[in-house]
Formats: sequence, structure tokens, C-alpha cells
Amino acid sequence: MFGKTALRLWYKSAVTETKVQAVGEEGLVRVIGRWSLAALTINSILGSGIFGLPSEVADLLGRWSPLAVIVAGLAMAVIVACYAEVASQFSETGGTYLYARESLGRFVGLQVGWMTMLSRFTACAANANLLVIYLGEFWPRAPQPLVRFCVITALLGILTLVNYRGVRGGTLVSNAFVIAKLAPLILVCIVGGIYLVTHAAVAQPTPSIGVHSWRSALLLLFFAYGGHEAALNPMGEAKNPKRDAAFALFLALAVVTLIYVIIQFVVVGTVPAAMPSERPLADAARVVLGRGGATLVAMGALVSVYGYLSANLLTAPRQIFALAEQRDFPRLFGSVHPDFKTPHLAILVFAFLTWSLAMAGGFTWNVTLSAVSRLFYYAAICVAVPVLRHRQAQSAWFRIPAGPVCASVGVAICLVLVTGADFSKSLILLSTVAIAFVNWTVVRTRSSAM
Repeated sequence: MFGKTALRLWYKSAVTETKVQAVGEEGLVRVIGRWSLAALTINSILGSGIFGLPSEVADLLGRWSPLAVIVAGLAMAVIVACYAEVASQFSETGGTYLYARESLGRFVGLQVGWMTMLSRFTACAANANLLVIYLGEFWPRAPQPLVRFCVITALLGILTLVNYRGVRGGTLVSNAFVIAKLAPLILVCIVGGIYLVTHAAVAQPTPSIGVHSWRSALLLLFFAYGGHEAALNPMGEAKNPKRDAAFALFLALAVVTLIYVIIQFVVVGTVPAAMPSERPLADAARVVLGRGGATLVAMGALVSVYGYLSANLLTAPRQIFALAEQRDFPRLFGSVHPDFKTPHLAILVFAFLTWSLAMAGGFTWNVTLSAVSRLFYYAAICVAVPVLRHRQAQSAWFRIPAGPVCASVGVAICLVLVTGADFSKSLILLSTVAIAFVNWTVVRTRSSAM
């Protein structure tokens, strides 16, 4: 009864928040309230990671994998704390790109901007591919090339249309998806936890564990924990962005960490040799709840992944918009629809590029590329903490204790993880760096000529 009442109040507050509108300086509408921002942050994190990676992490670390989930959560808490302080000093659209540009200069800002876009494109492409994988639980033909093409095209097209027509619609869709995606995950956590208390855990092979295994597992988990930064992109459409950013970030991380840890325990305790499983949560639910449980989790995965895509169709195009607002992209990309008050062209561009990467690569390929690219801009945000404390000492709504120490630890975490990355996709990363450099050269030359 209490749970239903809480959900009803949450949904009511989220709907009420959208009734009051204020137009910001950028021409966008400020309708995203505190709870909607928290829901958007959770939605931006919970996607393919929790449904696709437990088996990958179990393959690397076996029964030690739940500990890795806890360690990764603590490490991400350092990064989130840096984000919370930096974000509390801004109220404009742009998120990570804007923070890096204002604190570290235009060159670093553009490098970070391109890296964050690469991370968003590949993360969404990975989710689109996992959606097709879980759809195979109901429709075995789903992974076939033509069917996969039609499914991804249709689903991305629907979300593009919703977000094109207004931020209020996109926010309400995001709120609804958060509630829908949490329900099956919480069910698996509760029933799986009870099952492990009353049954012996299955035997798992003991892999050869070393530094490389831990680094690889933590890198994958950083993908699962990442995405919170995307929710900071539409701050130009938030009602009170400086006040609400830290609240949304920390609440989302706490909720997600608790779910991730329990899920990892359930997977390694119920699924024999979890490594080969493409749908580890569905397999775990099949053990503890039967065939119906597997079906429920597969449906939950579809909802979760689609909700993640809906959140990113709302948040990620705002960065393209911000690049245009700061004159680092052609002004055309910063255009606001006269009726819908959305960055309509940026939304269309983001949707098309996400669709292209989803067609070009599979789940693991996009996960690795996304995880590596985000380490670079996480480090940049950590560096921004002491820089902004020196430059605008009184502007932060939220301050982390021992900020410079926390920032240094965050940079160290990113450096350690990047040394264990698979750079087989370094050509794409290097190409992104090169494009950002050319972008900087062009806008710098243009600015000098004016």
C-alpha cells in the first residue's frame, strides 16, 4: 500500500512539475523539476548495462564480481561528486561540454564535446542492439538483419517524433519508463535474494583473476554506472538546475548501486557458468521464478532499454544545441522550433547518427567504445573542480568536502582504468580527437577574423 502511494505521489509531482512553464534565455522552456530530473538521471543510467553486463563481469571475476560492482559504485561516487559541484554552478544547456569549456578553455571543451557525443552515440547504439537481443526471447527472428533494421528504425523513429514535438512529452515519457523499468528489477532483487537465502548458490568456475581482469571488469561497470552526465545536458530546461543537480545525481547513484549489487549476487548465485548468457537477468529469473519470470524480465529489459533510449533522445541532442549556442557548431544546429520550443534539428541529427552506429556495430563493440571515451571527459570534470573553485569561488550551490583531493582521486581512477582499455577501436577515438581539433581550428580562425 505504501509503495503504491509513493509511486502515485511521485508520478503526480512529476506531472504537476510540467504545468508551470518558464522560457529561458536560450528560448527553451523550463519545465523539468527536481523529481523529474532525478527520474531522468536514473533513466539515463539504467539501460543495457544491468541487463547485458552481469555475465561479462562474472566471466572475468567469478564470485568476486559483486565486490567489483561495489568498488565500481564507490569509484563512480567520486566522479559523481565532482559533477555535482561543477554542475551546481551552471544553469545553461550543455552539461559536460559546457563545464569543460568554461573551466579549461575552448580547445578542451571541444575535445570533451566530441568525446561526450561519441559516448552518447555508442551507448545508445549498444542499447538499441541489446533491445533486439532481448526481443529474441519473444520473437526468434528479431536478430535477423532485415527484421533488426526495421525494429531499430521504427523504435528510434517513435522516440524522435515524441521528443521533436516537445520537452514536456519527452519528460513524461522518461518518468513513466523509470517506474516501469524499476518494477521488474526490484522484483528480481527481492525474489532472487530470498532464493539465495533458501537455496545453495550454484557452482561457478574460478577464472584466473589478476590486475587485468579487475581493470577490465571495472571498465565495463563504468559503462553500466555511466550516463548520469547526459541528464545534465538539458539544464536550460530545468526549473532550478543549480539546486537540483546534486540531489538528482546522488539519489540516482544510490538507487542504481543498490540494484546493481543485488542483481550481480543473484546472477552469479543462480545461473551456472553465467558467462555464455546473452540474457543473464532473464536466465536468473527463469531459475527463481520459472518461465514466466524469464518472460517478465525480458519484457522489463525491453522497457528499460527503450526507456534509456527515450532519456537520451531527450538529453543528448541538447549538447549539439549547446555547441551551436557557444558558436562551436554552425548556428543552424542551435535553432529552436517556433511551435514546439525544442532543438529540433539537433534531435534529428542525434537520432540519425545513433541509428547509423546501431546498424554498424553490435552490443559489446559499442559498449567498449563508449566506456573508453567517457573516461577522458570524466577526468576533465574532476580537473574542473579546483579550477572553478579558484575562478568563481562563491558560485557553487553544492561543495564536496576536500574537493581538490576528491578531484585528484577521480583523475587517478580514470587513468588507471584507461590503461586497461581495449584500444582496438583507437582509430575511431583518434579520429574523434582529430575532428575536434579541426573543429577548434576552424572556430578559432573564424573568431580571430571577426
